[in-house]
Amino acid sequence: MRLAMRKRARFGLIVAAVIAMANIAGCGSDSGATIVNLGGTTVPGTPGEAIWLAFKRDAETASAGRLELRPLIYGQLGSEEQLLSGLRRGRIQFANLSAQVTSTVVPELALLYAPYLFDSLAEADYVYDTYLTDIYRDLLAAQNLHLITWYEIGFHSIYAKEPILVPADAAGRRFRVSSSLNARLFAEAIGADVIPLGFGEIVSSLQTGLIDAGENSISLYAHTGISDEAPHYTQTRHAFGVSVIVVDLAWWNRLPDADRTILRESFPSIEESRRLTRRQDLADLQNPALGIVIHDLNDSQRADWRASMVGVREELLEAIGGRAGEIYGVIVAGKAEFAKARP
Repeated sequence: MRLAMRKRARFGLIVAAVIAMANIAGCGSDSGATIVNLGGTTVPGTPGEAIWLAFKRDAETASAGRLELRPLIYGQLGSEEQLLSGLRRGRIQFANLSAQVTSTVVPELALLYAPYLFDSLAEADYVYDTYLTDIYRDLLAAQNLHLITWYEIGFHSIYAKEPILVPADAAGRRFRVSSSLNARLFAEAIGADVIPLGFGEIVSSLQTGLIDAGENSISLYAHTGISDEAPHYTQTRHAFGVSVIVVDLAWWNRLPDADRTILRESFPSIEESRRLTRRQDLADLQNPALGIVIHDLNDSQRADWRASMVGVREELLEAIGGRAGEIYGVIVAGKAEFAKARP
């Protein structure tokens, strides 16, 4: 049995068990504990799962029974779009949502996926930690969402049934994009046939031929069945992906101070999620059992990808509006500061 089939079998068992124990709409248990429903779309055996389960363990232990965390983290509540709706309706309290999906309520989040906005992990870490957290916490608060922390997804690259090594190879290919504006602009810039699809539809659409290719991080490619159907992975590293760990702000404000402190401090730090994600990404790329065909770009090919994105960032900024221009200026200044500080 192939690795992905074994993972999906385990996934099904876990989903059934968690659904059986969960009280999705509850606000309190029989014991009087405060119920905290956790919403996510993680995959078993990944850093995302480890983060959520460590959070449940540590928060419940620290609260001495006052908090009961229920991890609906395997997609039981549907897509990220459905999780966002559930969070805003009070059905769940904590969620891990990609910045791309959350940009439907905070458009400025789409800026973070602008092509070639960041050149390295270290540069992105510096700008996020030094400048972006407070800005986006304010923007999310205006939509009744409180930002607990960022969760790293990693650089996006291109997956395909057949190799796509330069932008010209993507011309006319049926290319899956998310609902985010930046994803559509990227695919249009490389001449692909743009096919908007939810994440959960990717594997079946690859199997039926509805799509030939798409783009995502290693963590959302290697263990979700996508790599089985589209084994070629070209490391364009064109967008730095992040999720937001967010809570219902109104619910958060009603909690006792002590419980807010426990929940905030029990969720693993951004440093920990970065370490786990990057270690797993490296292991996946080196794991022959996954059957991934890695295509590293030479200097000429990388230059072609960057050249294909000329003007896309400006188009994205204009379309987003709001505070996007201001935030982009902050990012540019932060990148310059980072470059100057490097030895």
